[in-house]
Amino acid sequence: MEPLDEIEKFEELISKSKRVPLTSNIILNEGKVYEFLDRLRASFPEEFKEARWIVKERDQVLHDAKAESDRIISDAQEEANRLVSETKIIKNANRESERIIREAETKARELKLEAEDYIDSKLAGLEATLQKLLTSIEKGRQKLSGKEITLKEQETF
Repeated sequence: MEPLDEIEKFEELISKSKRVPLTSNIILNEGKVYEFLDRLRASFPEEFKEARWIVKERDQVLHDAKAESDRIISDAQEEANRLVSETKIIKNANRESERIIREAETKARELKLEAEDYIDSKLAGLEATLQKLLTSIEKGRQKLSGKEITLKEQETF
């Protein structure tokens, strides 16, 4: 039996049913209504049942796909956050290393200047000492060669 035939029989049952006075309600036999529903269900072709199963299956696939896409988006967001965080860390590390390098270069320049000043003062002291020594040597040679040394020259000797 075809579903449309069953629906027509149900309409006939409704039209022949007793009416409740002063309302638009009717009185239906509960057993006949359930019989109709059972026959109607049985009259649907197998393809209809398969279509319902396919729709349920489709809904499940869509639900699973939505859950998977949500998970992928969440993972991507976490990865993006991690990369941003790493980028910040790298930028901070680069800035800190540049600061340390500038500080080390400044300290190296200061140490170099201090070392040059120290060496210059030592060389100046050595030069003064050598100058005195050279003067003494010249006086000694002059004395040896018989030149007379003045009183002032003797005092320094």
